[in-house]
Amino acid sequence: MAPKPIASPVPDALYPTLSLVMLAIGLVVTASFFIYEATSTRQNRCLAKELITGAVASVFLGFGSLFLLLASGVYV
Repeated sequence: MAPKPIASPVPDALYPTLSLVMLAIGLVVTASFFIYEATSTRQNRCLAKELITGAVASVFLGFGSLFLLLASGVYV
């Protein structure tokens, strides 16, 4: 039995669109995090909300950067 070649689960044509969408979502979540930090007082802050918002922004920016690299031809 011949081995199957490794193929991406995402079509190559979707890389630019995915990078744009994920980077945009990540930047919006990052902006909301900064606005929350700038407008909330020390007594009103919630650590869980900060961690969740930071994690969501990090995931979207990370995958958006990955797809941007893939779309530009840098295969990582």
